[in-house]
Amino acid sequence: MATDICIRPADPAERGYAESLLAANDLPVEDLPEDLEWLYCCEVDGERVGVGGLQRRGDHALVRSVAIAESARGEGYGRALWDRLLAEAADEGVESVYLLTTTASGFFSSLGFERVERESAPESLRETPEFDDLCPDAAVCMRREVDP
Repeated sequence: MATDICIRPADPAERGYAESLLAANDLPVEDLPEDLEWLYCCEVDGERVGVGGLQRRGDHALVRSVAIAESARGEGYGRALWDRLLAEAADEGVESVYLLTTTASGFFSSLGFERVERESAPESLRETPEFDDLCPDAAVCMRREVDP
């Protein structure tokens, strides 16, 4: 893995990059906020290689769209991005994080997530477009506690 990894808040000017990477990974882009307020970029040696975010709803958060460029996979960048997101969640007092996935349950299991029933997610998360409309019913729902 390269030594110069930077994980930083996404700039609104990076919207095209984020949309392109998410779309290439069959992840939703329809509800990205204009200011990309909860999205982070992962850079390696000054080049963007991924995006990911946490959308906070009260004491809980929804993992949003963690995607690493295909050419950069397997190098630990997804884990580095996740570690930063989890640290941000802990700093903000988030108690648990949830996600919906159709393709990455193995990756998220390795990060301490456990499968749960979709209906067990807090109502504040079930009201998001991801739960309500964008992610298919077949998506696996997963949960993880946030260590303070």
